[in-house]
Amino acid sequence: MNAKMEELLKRIRGRVLGHAPGPGGVTAIPNLFLAVLAHRTIPAMTLCDPMICVVLQGVKQVLIGGNVLRFEAASCFASAIELPAMGCILEADVERPYMAVALTLDRDALASLVGDAAAESARAGHRNGFGVERGTTALLEAMEHLLALLDTPEDIAALGAGREREVLYRLLQTGHGDMLRQAIRQGHGIENIRRSVAWIRQNLNQTLRTEALAAIAGMSVPSFHRHFKAVTSLSPLQYQKTLRLQAARRLLVTSSDTTHAAFAVGYESASQFSREYSRLFGIPPSKDAARMRVESKDPDEYGI
Repeated sequence: MNAKMEELLKRIRGRVLGHAPGPGGVTAIPNLFLAVLAHRTIPAMTLCDPMICVVLQGVKQVLIGGNVLRFEAASCFASAIELPAMGCILEADVERPYMAVALTLDRDALASLVGDAAAESARAGHRNGFGVERGTTALLEAMEHLLALLDTPEDIAALGAGREREVLYRLLQTGHGDMLRQAIRQGHGIENIRRSVAWIRQNLNQTLRTEALAAIAGMSVPSFHRHFKAVTSLSPLQYQKTLRLQAARRLLVTSSDTTHAAFAVGYESASQFSREYSRLFGIPPSKDAARMRVESKDPDEYGI
């Protein structure tokens, strides 16, 4: 890492430390989130929305499907689609806390920029819906410009959208550009799969029928299976199962009735639910529910 990048990261870390994030990492700037953790964390499941996350210090590891991704300082993770993920902080302490800044992707803002961004790569067929790239100096400078508004919150309403647009413009010029362009253009694989993912999320307790999902995506069944696995690293059934279990976990925060949680998210067998829950989260649902209530934790707080 060159000296300019080191200095830039140092300035951004200073801005983050000067604005302690609220619950869930929220800030006064819409779509912008901060993370500061002075300890390592155990692996935990979460649902990753379309977003970018730039690590400023420390190390994070994320498992998506069978892909293990490692983020270090100046790494930029981007997802173009909602993804179940398991993440943990590997390196963090009081002296050098893990620090990151994340921005939820505004689909409309991205779409308006595609025609303005620099010439697209001639490479076709980019199918993954997520990835990690080295953050560019231009992207980090744009992120610093956005963060600077936290010092003058009265300017956010007037300047926030423009500075967010600058971040997205620079993001499209990075190695994530091809993926994001395909994600917002009709007729491309990622965009087609996004429609089927939306149906799964809105109908978690419904029986998954591959033929219907393929029709939603405008694909044949074989093509749909290939594209879905390429974009999410999961089969449609695995994707639905993971989202069901995460939804059940949220229900268990306020109720210890595991059978009700199982049926509420579409399971027909409480014993199957318990087995699959234990396999995913490493603890039986009844014990996990008791732990979360004692610790007064929202299950999403265990996420990346």
